[in-house]
Amino acid sequence: MLVAVTIHRTHPFADAEPDPARRLRGRLGGAVTLWTTGSGVDRAGLTVTSLLVALGDPPRVLGLVDPDSDLALAVEETGTAVVQLLAWPDRDLAEAFAGTAPAPGGLFRQAEFTDTGWGPRLAHAATWAGVRLEQGRDVGWSRELTCVVEHVEVGPDTEPLAHRRGRWMRP
Repeated sequence: MLVAVTIHRTHPFADAEPDPARRLRGRLGGAVTLWTTGSGVDRAGLTVTSLLVALGDPPRVLGLVDPDSDLALAVEETGTAVVQLLAWPDRDLAEAFAGTAPAPGGLFRQAEFTDTGWGPRLAHAATWAGVRLEQGRDVGWSRELTCVVEHVEVGPDTEPLAHRRGRWMRP
């Protein structure tokens, strides 16, 4: 199959009306996380940057995910997930789980994962949480997953991966 590639002198969508809310979100930036769930061949994962930790007793993690993603459905089926922070060397993994880069052999063959009671955990993830789904609801064009934090491990934060204005960054 022959694929044509066009190089533009200007941005191909320069004439499109920018969505102000999308531009605002892009300027906020934030830590890049990988949410995973399931076991065996029934695993799902997604790169998520739209999330927050709500302190309380118990604490909660709220994540906004694509409602059509495998992860959204899988978390609602399993009721659990692992939320892990990615590091600068995980950029390619983040792209694969975001669906913007190829994943030969499948997503979970791109790195080593360890099974936990909440789902697969990236073996080298220094900081991660095991969470249990409390509620899922539609918010705008996203699915909000409100999860109770059941387990947390906080490791060194030497090379965090951040995302701002459509680009990976070192904070």
